[in-house]
Amino acid sequence: MAPRIPLAPPPAAQPATDADARAEALLARMTLEEKVGQMAQITLDVVGRGKSRFASDEPFALDEAKLRDAVVRYKVGSILNAANNRARTPQVWEGIVGRIQQLARKETRLKIPVLYGIDAVHGETYTVGATMFPQQIAQAATRNRALVRRAAEITAYETRASAIPWAFSPVLDLGSDPRSPRHWETYGEDPYLGAELGVQVVKGYQGERNDVSQPVRVAASVKHFLAYQVPSSGKDRTNALVPDESLYEYHLPAFKAAIDAGAHTIMINSGLINGVPVHANYEILTRLLKERLGFKGLVVTDWGDIDNLYKRDRLVPNVKEAIALAINSGIDMGMLAYQYEEFCDNLVALVKEGRVPQARVDDAVRRILRVKFALGLFETPVTRVKDYPKFGSAEHERAAYETAAEAITLLKNQGGLLPLAKSSRVLVTGPNAHSMRTLNGAWTYSWQGEKVEEFAGRYHTILEAVQREIGPANVRYVPGVSYNMKPEGKYYEESADQLEQAVAAARDVDAVLLCVGENSYAEKPGDLNDLTLSPLQLELARRLASTGKPLVLVLNEGRPRIISGLEPLVPAIVQTYLPGNHGGEALADILFGDVNPSGKLPYTYPRYPNALVTYIHKYSEEQKRGQGAYHYEADYNPQWEFGHGLSYTTFAYAGLQLDKSSLAREETLTVTVQVTNTGRREGKEAVHLYTSDLVAAQVAPDVRRLRRFDKVSLQPGETKTLRFTLPVAELAYAGPKGEKILEAGDFEVRVGDQVKRFTLVDSPTAAN
Repeated sequence: MAPRIPLAPPPAAQPATDADARAEALLARMTLEEKVGQMAQITLDVVGRGKSRFASDEPFALDEAKLRDAVVRYKVGSILNAANNRARTPQVWEGIVGRIQQLARKETRLKIPVLYGIDAVHGETYTVGATMFPQQIAQAATRNRALVRRAAEITAYETRASAIPWAFSPVLDLGSDPRSPRHWETYGEDPYLGAELGVQVVKGYQGERNDVSQPVRVAASVKHFLAYQVPSSGKDRTNALVPDESLYEYHLPAFKAAIDAGAHTIMINSGLINGVPVHANYEILTRLLKERLGFKGLVVTDWGDIDNLYKRDRLVPNVKEAIALAINSGIDMGMLAYQYEEFCDNLVALVKEGRVPQARVDDAVRRILRVKFALGLFETPVTRVKDYPKFGSAEHERAAYETAAEAITLLKNQGGLLPLAKSSRVLVTGPNAHSMRTLNGAWTYSWQGEKVEEFAGRYHTILEAVQREIGPANVRYVPGVSYNMKPEGKYYEESADQLEQAVAAARDVDAVLLCVGENSYAEKPGDLNDLTLSPLQLELARRLASTGKPLVLVLNEGRPRIISGLEPLVPAIVQTYLPGNHGGEALADILFGDVNPSGKLPYTYPRYPNALVTYIHKYSEEQKRGQGAYHYEADYNPQWEFGHGLSYTTFAYAGLQLDKSSLAREETLTVTVQVTNTGRREGKEAVHLYTSDLVAAQVAPDVRRLRRFDKVSLQPGETKTLRFTLPVAELAYAGPKGEKILEAGDFEVRVGDQVKRFTLVDSPTAAN
C-alpha cells in the first residue's frame, strides 16, 4: 500500500481582523429579522418603476416605495444585476447605487450598507463605455499571467467606477466538455492552467495584499463550486456523474487555489452531482468547502437556485422546505432574484421553529458582514465616477487589444498561406464577418449579448478591421449566411444571405476570409444538440473551397464546433474564440503580418461529435490496434491537441536537464530547458512542462499532466534558458476521498520534444 498524503488541512486560524471584530460586535446587536434580511439578495428590477416586478420601465428609475419595502422593512442585504437586462452609464450606476445606500444608511436601525454585485465577466458587463476584454477561454489561450491579471485589475477599477464593489467572477469550472454552453466562460480543460489564471484574477480584483477596501478593488466571487460544467447530458444545469477522485483531482484545484489566494466569496453550482443538487449538498458546501478547505467567506447561490430545489429538482415539496435545506446545507446568501418576502418570512419562522439553528444564521450573517466591512462599505458605501479618470481610457483599451492579439491561435497554415500580403484583394464573408456581437459573445452590455451592436459601434468588426488594414478598395463583402439577430431569435437560427453571390465574388479575389462559428449565447439558452458547425456554414465553406481560391477559415466561437469534414479543404485556420471589442483589429494584424500569433489551445479541439476525450485521459483511451478476433482499438483522435498553436516563426527545444535523477517526496525537482527562435521573425512561445506517472498502483495514471508553463519572447536566432521548480508532492494524485497518493516509481518530464526520466524513492533522502 502506497503512503497516503491527506488533502491539505485548512489554513491555520488567522488573527482576528478589524472586519472580524466589527462584524462580531454588529451581529450581537441584530434582531433575527435583521439577520435574515442580510441573507436575501434581489435583482434590481424588483425595486424599479414598472407594472411588474419582473421588468422595469425605461428610462430606469427606482421606485421609492418598492425600495423602502425591500431595504427598510425587510432589511434586504444585497442587490444585483442591471434593470431590464441593459447596460447603464457609470453616472447612472452611481445614482442608482447611491440612492440605495442612502436609504440603507439613513432609514434602517443599524445603518448596514447594501452589498451590490454584478456579472463583471470580461470587463464590467453592464456599464456603457467599459473596457471589454476577450472572454476567459481566450484569455487562457494567451498563457500570459500578466495579461490576465491586468485585465482583472482594469475590470475591478471600472466596476468600482460604476459604484459596484462585488464581481461575480472568475469562472473556475473545469471546461472539459465542449458541449457546455458556458465552455467559453472557463479557462479550459486543464486544472493547473485554471488554478494559475484564477489566482491572477483574484489578485487582480482584490489586490496583492487582499485589501479590498481600496477604491480600485472589488470582492471576487469564484464560481461555480463545484463540477458545474460536466453534466452527463452536456446541457446546462443538469446532472453530472462525477466520482470523488475526479472531483478532487480535476475540479477542485482551481477553487482551492482561489480560496488560498483570499477570494472573499464563492457562488455555487446550479446543477446536480450524482443526483444531488449542489445547493442541498451539506458534504460539499459545509464539510468540504467550509471545513476541509477552511473557506471563511460568503457562500452565495446562483439565480433562483433555492426555488429550484422544489420547482425543478423535486427534492422538497415547497419553498419553505427548500429554504431550510439550502441554509442548513451551508448557503449564506440566497440570490432570490424576486421573492424576498417569502424567503425572509419563512426563514424567520424556520429559526423560531428550531428547524434552522440560530447558530447557522449567525454564521451566515457573520460572513456577509465581514465582506461588507472588508470592502469599506460602512465608510464609503458609494464610489464616484469622477474619481476614476482612466475609465474606458486608451490605456485600458490597449490592454484589451494586447490580450486579444496574444489569444488568437493559428491552428493551420498549409504552405505558409498566412500572413497575406497587404496588396491582396480579399473577400470577407460568413455570418461572423460583420458583427460586434459575435466577437464579444454574451455577458456584454446584456445577458445574451443581443444588445452589443447598440453599444459597440465605435469598435471594428472583422470586416471593418480588414478594410482599415488593407484599404476598402481591396475588400469585397458578401455575407453568404447571416444569423437571426432579432432579440427574440435563437442563437443557432441562421439563413442563407446572398450565398450564390458570395461564391461568385470569391472567383474575383486573391483570397477568401470566411468567418464562421456561433452567435452569442449564455447559460441554458446556449444548449445544443449537435456540436458540428451548422449545415449552412459548412455548405458555404465547401462552395467557396470549390472555387480553388485560397481560403482562410476564421473561427469565432465560444466552444469548438466540429469542422473535420471541412478542414482538409482549407489551407489556413485561425481560432479567435470570443476576442472582445478589439478582436477584429487583433485578427487583421495577425492575418496581414503586423502581429505574430502566439495563442495556444486551452482545450482539445475534437474531430468528431462522439470523440470528446480531453488531453487528460487514461492510457486505455488511446490503445493501439490489438491482435485477435476483434482487432479493437481506442484511438485518441483530436483535430488539434490541447496546447496546439502555430507561429509565423519556428522554435526549437534543446538541453532538457533535471537537477536530480532520484528524489524523495519532500524534495523539489528543478528543470531547465533551452528554447531557440529558429525562424526569421520575432515571436512568442508558450512553453509547457508535462509529467507522466509511468506506473500508479491504485488509480490508473493519466497519460500526461501540465505542471508548469511560461511564455517567452524571442528575437530571430535568440536562445533563452527557462527554469522550472516542481515540488515532488505536486505529483500526488487524489484517491477516492480526496486523500493524496504519492507512490514511489518512475516519472517522465516532457517539454516540447525533450524527454527525461527521474525516480521517486521511498527513502527520506534521495540518492543522485
